[in-house]
Order: sequence, then structure tokens, then C-alpha cells
Amino acid sequence: MDIAEKVEYWLEMSDEDLNVANTMLKNKHYLYMGFMCHLTIEKALKAVITQVTGEIPPKSHHLTELAEKAQIHDQMNTDQQSFLLLLNPLNIEGRYPEYKSNIANILTEEKCISILKETEELLCWIKKQLSALSTDTPTK
Repeated sequence: MDIAEKVEYWLEMSDEDLNVANTMLKNKHYLYMGFMCHLTIEKALKAVITQVTGEIPPKSHHLTELAEKAQIHDQMNTDQQSFLLLLNPLNIEGRYPEYKSNIANILTEEKCISILKETEELLCWIKKQLSALSTDTPTK
């Protein structure tokens, strides 16, 4: 599998996770909707990392660290950077009982609609950054 195929894999998975997030919102599974939004952005960032480095992305779920490794964190505006911080606990902490109820209480329908919209916007932005990468990035 060459770099382009690996990038495409991550993007397809990201799009699929976004579709699942939409389904979770419609079915009022808010905790899982948040988790899927996190995965959407995580996998999009891993697509950029793959394109930029030509390497397998790290097995990390920390979105800020992934954005830094993708070399796009500094291009993000303050709202985008803050959104990464908002999404971070929706991945790991939402799985543990001591955190799950706190996160579930925060994820109202209105909040989830907002998170989903921001996820879609950030995904679009990440894809634009990926498209804008110069042709001198790895093509192994």
C-alpha cells in the first residue's frame, strides 16, 4: 500500500465515523456521538501525518499532539485548537465510570448538535490542508 492509499484509508475511515456520529445524534446516543466525533478528527489528522511523514501515525488519541505531528496545529485558529481540547476527553474518559456520567451530563442534545457541526467544519478544514500539501511530501 503506497502513501496515497494509506491517506485515503484514513480519510475514508474518518468519513465513516462522521456518518456514525450523525446516526448516534439522531438516535440520541450522545456519549457515543462525542466519541465518534473524536475519532473523525483523529483519523483525519492521521491522514495528514501519513502524508507529511510517510510513516505510520502514532497510536495516540491525543488530538493536539496529533495536530502537532501533522504540522498543522500552528495553522489552526484559536477556536479550532480549543475544539481539539474539547474533543479529547470524549475518547478515553468517556469509557470510564468515574468520568462517564460527568461527560454524559455535559452532552446535551444542543451541545451535541454544536459539536457535530464543529467536527464537520474542522474535518473540511483538515482536508483542505491535506489537499494543499506540496508535491514534495513522501510518496512511498
